Amino acid sequence: MSEQPAPSTTPQRSNRLVVYAALAGNLAIAVTKLVAAGITGSSSMLSEGVHSLVDSANELLLLHGLRRAALPPTPAFPFGHGRELYFWAFIVALLVFALGAVISFYEGISHILDPEPMTRPVVAYVVLALALLFEGMSWTVAFRAFRRTKGRFGYVQAFRRSKDPTTFTVLFEDTAALLGLLIALAGVSASHLLEMPVLDGVASLCIGGVLAVAALLLARETKALLLGESANPEVRDAILRLAAQDPGVRTANGVFTTQLGPHQVVAALSAEFEDGMTTAEIETCVQRIEAAVKAGHPEVLALFVKPQTPEVWRQRATALQRGR
Repeated sequence: MSEQPAPSTTPQRSNRLVVYAALAGNLAIAVTKLVAAGITGSSSMLSEGVHSLVDSANELLLLHGLRRAALPPTPAFPFGHGRELYFWAFIVALLVFALGAVISFYEGISHILDPEPMTRPVVAYVVLALALLFEGMSWTVAFRAFRRTKGRFGYVQAFRRSKDPTTFTVLFEDTAALLGLLIALAGVSASHLLEMPVLDGVASLCIGGVLAVAALLLARETKALLLGESANPEVRDAILRLAAQDPGVRTANGVFTTQLGPHQVVAALSAEFEDGMTTAEIETCVQRIEAAVKAGHPEVLALFVKPQTPEVWRQRATALQRGR
């Protein structure tokens, strides 16, 4: 069994620019929306203002997670702090998104039970139009960053496979924000043109629904990352292929992997070595496999190799599949 020294855990490919762009946009939009909500008395506008404040808090938590994930390994955390990012991304999904949904539901119900006519709706129209413009710019930055990383996979599949929550969380935020703005625009317009203030409250309920769905999807994905889901199959297949190519390995049985951070993986390889190899020869063989794996997949921080016959591996893998 062998382990490579853990390198710096800075997630080099995490697109901080996406987070900074979203933070700047959301702060400006939040202030504008809240001022407009105070002027017009619009429930959906207030929900949208809270939504933008929530999104701003999201970005701050993600930036904190990125900073914490970049801390070097310590004796207490020998593989680094990569999962700090997953923890804070989960907090974003579970608490901050949910908070925005709850406030939107509350505002919608309150406005439906006690509707108030909207004043100065032109202000709401102007603010919503500007918010759509700025939010669209932020969404474009996040979408382009996500598209660069998705490779040949479809967008849904790329989201499920992604190990870096920064980009897809911001993309989800901005998508939810754009949907919320369109709903708010529809609510404000219907409330104004039909003289039915209750429709503004209905729009606020719909915004809450959008946030709740986004929270559920993000919580599901970040929970799996936080608990330590396996790395993408390409990493496992590459380790097996490189091990099987080594002259000292008779059979490369299988690999277990776990994702510690966006670009940090720990792997355990089961292999049967050729008969008659000495301990020194086996150690040299393991070092060759490690070097080959590291050259192709630098995200593999540690590779543990266990000498094992194929029969024993199959028994272990079967027991794992059965949940034993």
